[in-house]
Amino acid sequence: MIEQTVDIATKAGASTTFIVHPERNGPHPVVLFFMDAPAIREELRDMARRIAAVGYYVMLPNLYYRRGVMELKDLPPLPEAGSRERMFELMNSLSIPLVMDDADALLDFADRDPAAASGPIATLGYCMSGQYAIAFAARWPERVAAAASIYGVRLVTDEADSPHLAAARARGELYFACAEHDTWAPLETVEALDQSVKARNLNAEVELYPGVHHGFAFPQRPVYDKPAAERHWERLFALWKRNLG
Repeated sequence: MIEQTVDIATKAGASTTFIVHPERNGPHPVVLFFMDAPAIREELRDMARRIAAVGYYVMLPNLYYRRGVMELKDLPPLPEAGSRERMFELMNSLSIPLVMDDADALLDFADRDPAAASGPIATLGYCMSGQYAIAFAARWPERVAAAASIYGVRLVTDEADSPHLAAARARGELYFACAEHDTWAPLETVEALDQSVKARNLNAEVELYPGVHHGFAFPQRPVYDKPAAERHWERLFALWKRNLG
């Protein structure tokens, strides 16, 4: 495996991005892996490595670079309530347009790297970034062949750029993994998303994971559920194999 951490120029500065891909048999299809609210950490790098190990060029960008934040563990410690407030403030500093600008820069970088295949790509987002994975599929319908949201939030909103509406502009296959117990994406939101997908006859699946909680795929979380996490990996690898080869 080849790993590097590079600063990728964006409209707003530079996003420090972890890139990992196999050493041999390249170039490899690109997977844009958008972080969740707790930011870049070794847990996410390990997940990126797992994806790369099966044949992908994975890019994991720091989305909080505008605020001068790389990893939350590097910030001065706060009481639990203060830490959560800081995390939500950082999360709310982002928007779909801002992250789309960042993702454009990532794609441009990948297109200039001989290790990255120039064909179809995939996007993947957890928690706050499920919306970004879907939005980029709508922004680049001719490039994004597969997009996955894993317990994504803000997927159904009243905004014009709501992901449930943007999904209709995507050409790639979409996958939404939803937790049965999720304060941030309750069952009524999951049902609205599923109805929207089916009403538009989209190439998409909304799958409810019974009995699990938001964050079930992260091995360092108390809510980690290994069977559900392994199911989500199976779904992702099958999705990418169908659409990226």
